[in-house]
Amino acid sequence: MKQFPTHIVAVFGIVENDKNEILLLKHRDKNAWMFPGGQVETGENLFDALLRETREEANMEIKIGKLFCVTSNTSSYPGYNGYDIVPTKVIFGFICEYAGGEFKDSDETTDYRWVHRDSALDMLTAPSLIDEYKAYLDFTGEIKYLAYAVRPNYILKVDKYI
Repeated sequence: MKQFPTHIVAVFGIVENDKNEILLLKHRDKNAWMFPGGQVETGENLFDALLRETREEANMEIKIGKLFCVTSNTSSYPGYNGYDIVPTKVIFGFICEYAGGEFKDSDETTDYRWVHRDSALDMLTAPSLIDEYKAYLDFTGEIKYLAYAVRPNYILKVDKYI
């Protein structure tokens, strides 16, 4: 029997403020800096998902701007919380503008920082986030496509403009 491939669709935002700073959130379990974002839920569009995730993770409001990258995490791995497997992911990255709200920690986040645009790269440790942030820094209007695997080790397989 044939099966359609299954992918998680996710979003993230590079949130800018009027001081040329970028919002970074500290992940509760991984103790690493990240951008707001997450999985798109059933019946939800990309924009609503990013607005919801930013509210949940940072208690902040944003305005969503341009799409700057699309990434594919082609790894799948054993699941958790009753799921058999975590499938591959397709992730959309947007440039966003801070619109209000004060940070409040969440189930996923413990801290936040507004970091100057040129210094944010120094705080990121996940190779996929580093490559996504570089795509943001290099954005001139063309959308970057990145495909990578994170298991067993990070490897960037595709890096091109689309």
